[in-house]
Amino acid sequence: MKTNRHGISRRNLAFWMAGQILLTAAITVNPGLSISCLAAENEARWVHPLCQPLPLDGNGPLVELADGSLMTIGREGTRISKDDGKTWSEARPAAEGIGGLRDGQEPATVYLVQTKSGALVAVYLDSNTYHFSWDNSTNQPKDDCRLEVWAVRSLDGGATWVDRQRLLDGYNPNFFGFLRTSSGRLVATVPHIVRDPGRYAACSLTSDDDGKTWRRSNLIDLGGHGHHSGAMEPTVAELSNGRLLMLIRTHWGRFWEALSDDGGLAWRTIRPSPIESTSAPGYLLKLRSQRLAFVANGKEGRQELLLAFSEDDGKTWTRQVAIARQKGGQLSYPYFMERRPGELWVIAGFAFQEGWKNPVPLRLKLSEEDFLREAKKTP
Repeated sequence: MKTNRHGISRRNLAFWMAGQILLTAAITVNPGLSISCLAAENEARWVHPLCQPLPLDGNGPLVELADGSLMTIGREGTRISKDDGKTWSEARPAAEGIGGLRDGQEPATVYLVQTKSGALVAVYLDSNTYHFSWDNSTNQPKDDCRLEVWAVRSLDGGATWVDRQRLLDGYNPNFFGFLRTSSGRLVATVPHIVRDPGRYAACSLTSDDDGKTWRRSNLIDLGGHGHHSGAMEPTVAELSNGRLLMLIRTHWGRFWEALSDDGGLAWRTIRPSPIESTSAPGYLLKLRSQRLAFVANGKEGRQELLLAFSEDDGKTWTRQVAIARQKGGQLSYPYFMERRPGELWVIAGFAFQEGWKNPVPLRLKLSEEDFLREAKKTP
């Protein structure tokens, strides 16, 4: 192994330099952090040296507007950034109930899409309806168990919002898919609690008129029993042939997949996918290279966030490459976007040092080509 004049290998030098970049970024974002505190954090957190810290203020969701700026939406409303999320405009109100459940920070509760005509459409879990209520003696949801899916749209760039409507009643938790297909159709994929026995099923909600009216697909029901059983927290992408692929969280050791031949109106092919998992969600993304990319936790649990690629529309996948690890804590509920061709942004919605305590954000920028090479290497 080659070393420099101090006897340090190039590989170890690269790891050291990556650590210094992360350390500097953390101090810049939070000058109050001490070096000793950061050193303790870095002992528990490992980040792949090919990743760069992303100086983004916030965890998304994000949508790229026609002028290249970014818009996000949350409890305070919409904000716009012209510098890749370092700074943001003042918030403009959107709709009540957007932007989190318990503390306003829970991820995967709202997504924003811009239509071909320029309308903005938000699909979200209305926090004003949130009430989780489960009968443990019968393992069934109670009658007042509720978290509704709603939609709202803006025809003037976010200045005003209209056509607020409920898309799905009952209880519907976090979701990881809302996209505009090549035809212009809007497709959101969501989980939904069903009864007798209580479990989750997945479905899609589609609109062909820029979010003014919506249709619901058939339910994808994999069976199961319990408040963390069944077809949970789906994510979706459009394939090269126009079909849609949904990847679904389960607690059976792997993601399941569903395919739609009609743009999300119905799902007829339902089967286990090749991707092993723990019981945690992932985020599926169609890249401009036409590859699929998938960020998720692996079978080792929520302490490790992984990235895999498919070059054949999800039939086969590369090995999963670790992006980051948090020993004793978790990095889960990812948000994933392609900011520019081949420039991927990965954000952990939940990033905790210890279980569900001591949050430390994880926001990273990485190269598609770099990680594709890593994924194709023999482990």
